[in-house]
Amino acid sequence: MPRRTSASPPPIRRPGARGYAGRGGGRVPYVEAPPEWRGTTVQVCGLWPFGVGSSTPAIGVPLGRELTGGATLCCDPISWFARAGLIHNPSELVLGKPGLGKSTLVRRQIVGLAGYGVIPLVLGDLKPDYTDLIAAMGGQIIKLGRGLGALNVLDPGEIGAAAARLSGLDRERLLADAHGRRLNTVSALITIVRGRPVADTERTILSAALRVLDERHPGVPVLPDLIHVIDVGPDPVRAVTLARGSEERYRQVVDPLHASLLGLLDGPLGDAFARDTTTPIRLDTPAGACIDISGIDEADQELQAAVLLACWSEGFGAIEAAHALADAGLAPQRRFWVVLDELWRVLRAGRGLVDRVDALTRLNRQRGVGQAMITHTMSDLLALSEEADRLKARGFAERAGMIICGGLPEAEMAALTQVVRMSAAEQRMIVDWSTPPSWDSARDRDGEPPGRGKFLVKVGGRPGIPVHIDLTAAELAVDRTNKRWALPEPRPPRDT
Repeated sequence: MPRRTSASPPPIRRPGARGYAGRGGGRVPYVEAPPEWRGTTVQVCGLWPFGVGSSTPAIGVPLGRELTGGATLCCDPISWFARAGLIHNPSELVLGKPGLGKSTLVRRQIVGLAGYGVIPLVLGDLKPDYTDLIAAMGGQIIKLGRGLGALNVLDPGEIGAAAARLSGLDRERLLADAHGRRLNTVSALITIVRGRPVADTERTILSAALRVLDERHPGVPVLPDLIHVIDVGPDPVRAVTLARGSEERYRQVVDPLHASLLGLLDGPLGDAFARDTTTPIRLDTPAGACIDISGIDEADQELQAAVLLACWSEGFGAIEAAHALADAGLAPQRRFWVVLDELWRVLRAGRGLVDRVDALTRLNRQRGVGQAMITHTMSDLLALSEEADRLKARGFAERAGMIICGGLPEAEMAALTQVVRMSAAEQRMIVDWSTPPSWDSARDRDGEPPGRGKFLVKVGGRPGIPVHIDLTAAELAVDRTNKRWALPEPRPPRDT
């Protein structure tokens, strides 16, 4: 090996993978990941071969930025079910403390899915959170409440109109579905008034009375017509009571049911269900419909729960009618995105209502319906008096294709992890997001909550995807969930 002389150049010093070693060399022990941007193959084809695949799904509504890597997360149950095959049920359960952005997340999905041709249906907007958005998109706004509008639960609505266009077995099946929906809705309303389920004998009487109305009543009946049929007692109704010709026996069987039905007309539910439907749901607009029930006072919890349940039944009935027409080749095939907000209000309104909600939500995969169920905590689903109801309510979460969690208190983790597996780091992240905001002394009010707009998307046992939602200017214009507090800032007095 030749010896180095004074005239030889010094050896070239080359940096390692993390910089120059030694003092002052600048070597770093950790190399940060480079920033990432996502685009279509058309947009970034000129960057090849520097484009790489992302760890987050790229199919669905652009929801927000993934918190750890900065990549865009595209996420909605319909796209992940129908296009990506990532979940087995096109539904989601959204949990989170109030004020952290649950409605904002669902509004983002409404806008994105509408762009894909999916019709949004908000079946009961209590605050309202979605009315401005649906109106801005050109959708239908239906107002319900005392002095605002009524919903006739005996009106078959879109199902009746669709059945008139069908024939044969398709018509019979649709009419049978309408009969079952009306029976279930009336039974559920009575359950809310009583606070306990309807007896089997009373359901049989209601079913027979509804069939008599279908056969003999001209036009669309209302609840007073149903009461009249039970009061008169035609032979088909008397036969199911086993009265055997005894008037006293018949009155003994039907009087409790009669009294409960009268309570629907002039009781805690007022006249919301005693009149013809003020504005029926239409499914002929791509922007969908929103049923605004914010006119119902917060203290009317029974009325809120009853109207929510009736709206859900009405909406799913309209969807069933649309699918029946599409199957017969009389209308285009449509997909729907149904928002069921404030789920806890209905579940707590009376024993047995879990069964009604369970029947509404169980078959969304077969109906071509994506579904968002929104509530605050798992405790909302499990704080029911009957063990059987608690198990069924827990099934709502277990059957959901994905669970999206905002900030939740630490006490919720035990119940949540029984439904979906979560690591200790994921639980800590969700609990940290529920931390109250700090006090902004400069403006004499709370600062921004640390968990606002942050969510963890969980699908089964897969690692969760933390995401942050940033609103665009167009979304901010319809993101006013506290309208009553949006008062102008006081102006300082002017010198005179």
